Amino acid sequence: MSNLKRIVNMVCQHSCTDKHLRRLLPFGLFALLLLTGCSVSYKFNGASIDYSKVKTIQIAEFPIRASYVWGPMGPMFNTQLKDQFASHTKLQQVRRNGDMKLEGEITQYTQRNKAVSSEGYSAMAELAMTVNVRFTNNSNHNEDFERQFTATRTYETTQSLSSVQDRLVEEMVKDLCDQIFNAAVANW
Repeated sequence: MSNLKRIVNMVCQHSCTDKHLRRLLPFGLFALLLLTGCSVSYKFNGASIDYSKVKTIQIAEFPIRASYVWGPMGPMFNTQLKDQFASHTKLQQVRRNGDMKLEGEITQYTQRNKAVSSEGYSAMAELAMTVNVRFTNNSNHNEDFERQFTATRTYETTQSLSSVQDRLVEEMVKDLCDQIFNAAVANW
């Protein structure tokens, strides 16, 4: 801070006689403060977890209980959910006895017509994925819940489902994991 005072005094002695320079002095001082190493950093990850009480999370594999199944969606969902908590919290993932626990199942995976063309044919189709989630917070059971989360995506029926399914399921899985993460640990 003494270097800053010395610089301000030096600038004022040589330049403050000019009105124009006196008006610019506050902006110059602000720029000087920024350049002298003052920095502000803020990182927001969405989680509001009391890490003094909660250190671990148990995330069970979510089995597929839907009548219609696309093989890769189970592993995609389970991996994304675990990655979401690993990258956005400091919680250690454990196999059992976690301070928090997520479990559930993929209950629905459906496709339905969304829009009809003027010729009477399906023009848009909607793909939907629903997950039932049971969340337990062993440090605060008031936050426990069992809830269903659904994500949908539409696509033009000029495309085959097999050509867009991978991308659409990936987007729905990301959406579902965001919803679950926010419900479980965002609390805002």
